[in-house]
Amino acid sequence: MSSAVIVLWSLFFVPEKPTKKQLLAEKQKVENTEAPAIEKTEIVKEISRDQALEESERILFENENIKGSISLTGGQIDDLEFKKFKKKQGGEENVVLLNPRKSKDGYYVETGWAISNKNIDVPNSKSIWTIKGNKKLTPFAPVKLIWLNNQNIIFEKEISIDDKYLFTIKQTVKNNTDKIYNFYPYGQIVRNEIPEITNFFILHEGPLGVFTTPDGNTELIEKDYDDIQDKSFTINADAGFLGITDKFWITSIIPQENSKFRANFDFKNKFLTNFIETEATEIGANETKSNEIKILLAAKEVRVIDEYANQLKIEKLDLIIDWGILYFLTRPMWSALDFFYQLLGNYGLAIIAVTICTRILLFPLAQLSFKSMSRMKLLTPEIERIKNLHKDDKKKIQVEMMELYRREKINPMSGCLPLIPMIFLFFCLYKVLFVTIDSRFKPFYGYLTDLSSRDPSSLFNLFGLINWTPPDFLLIGWLPLFFGLSMWAQQKLNPPPSDPMQKKLFAFFPVLLTVILAPFPSGLLLYWCTNNILQMGQQYLVLRMTKVKTT
Repeated sequence: MSSAVIVLWSLFFVPEKPTKKQLLAEKQKVENTEAPAIEKTEIVKEISRDQALEESERILFENENIKGSISLTGGQIDDLEFKKFKKKQGGEENVVLLNPRKSKDGYYVETGWAISNKNIDVPNSKSIWTIKGNKKLTPFAPVKLIWLNNQNIIFEKEISIDDKYLFTIKQTVKNNTDKIYNFYPYGQIVRNEIPEITNFFILHEGPLGVFTTPDGNTELIEKDYDDIQDKSFTINADAGFLGITDKFWITSIIPQENSKFRANFDFKNKFLTNFIETEATEIGANETKSNEIKILLAAKEVRVIDEYANQLKIEKLDLIIDWGILYFLTRPMWSALDFFYQLLGNYGLAIIAVTICTRILLFPLAQLSFKSMSRMKLLTPEIERIKNLHKDDKKKIQVEMMELYRREKINPMSGCLPLIPMIFLFFCLYKVLFVTIDSRFKPFYGYLTDLSSRDPSSLFNLFGLINWTPPDFLLIGWLPLFFGLSMWAQQKLNPPPSDPMQKKLFAFFPVLLTVILAPFPSGLLLYWCTNNILQMGQQYLVLRMTKVKTT
């Protein structure tokens, strides 16, 4: 008997021979229940993934999107890779999500039953399950596992898989005794160590869940790995799901519908994300009862996640994709990109199309701003005349300039109006390109083969003519340079700053932005360059049409 279950039993402990009345009372309310812990003393072996896979007998599974195996030791899903997603662009090696628990980077999912009676054996991580019937899991053929304890109680797991990423585990207990027992279904995700993460503030990677609490509120909970190393997190819920998220992949558990459970994020030598139902499943003498748990092991494809949210009726399942606090903007931004991608067949063209749409949307505001800036530019000689005329009286200069603006009906601040929505749109597109899998390895044309990564060319090796790979900080390619040139050209259309120091700073600004934005996804720079070209065209036309009368 593993120490994990012993710990759990001690928390659930009731008299060794409980009466029926006591069992019924326990069914109504269970206090101080916790999901099963893992063995703190378990040693993780420094063995390869292949070696770990060979240490136990396995059931293979496969569909159109994923393949892997389930270990008969513990009945754990601990081997899964994505067939459509490669580790490197153009490579042959698939992205691997789950690994056996005995390997250093172990990452697996397990389900089972806990019981308060310490005299009753329940299957644990070391139990050896037996296959009954079919020996390969496919969308058309579920598999059944059986484990029999010393008290003649039979535990069954019927595991099925759909054609995408969803596993359904129907757990059954056949009580072949003349006594009544209370069982508590649980499920947990275990990760041996912190994986390689992006560690960027706009993206959450680590334990998360969406929970509907007893007071009726539904909330998203996100915890970093460091958070739960410092302090565990527990919440009681009436509905929801929990899991561990990576940038593009999700491992999650969905408890049975209409069940109350306690969710827990913890660190006990390993990272745990688990739940246990807080209302017991009472199984009488010679009675059989079941519980169903769903496990989603998925690439975070927006359309697929939305389908599962509707199919399983799970509120806010789409929040496993980190849309952020600007959900009301980032989600429509993805929808627009997806629409044009389906229409045009090229993600770069989709970005350009979205840019054009945002320029049309902001056209009235930009028109007002450009008219103001154009009139300001034409007033530059008059402003210089006022400064020279009253160069020793700054107060007089301010009064004269304000009178000039009033007479010409110009608001100097109106030129900044489009910047506010543009900043939000820029951030939203950046967020969408960064957190969604849709742009991963998506090409544009020519050398731009991945719009989700930085421009790979560099000025400092003459764009590949010199056989030398510059360090990252010198990777300033065609797109960043074009962006910098477009910023410089834009400045020429704007009224120059009157202060000499500001003039120098503004002249340096395009260079600074070129260096800062060079590491950004090339899809984002494609958007910004297109936006600058459209903006310059509109601004130039407004400048040609604008006239002012000065005295």
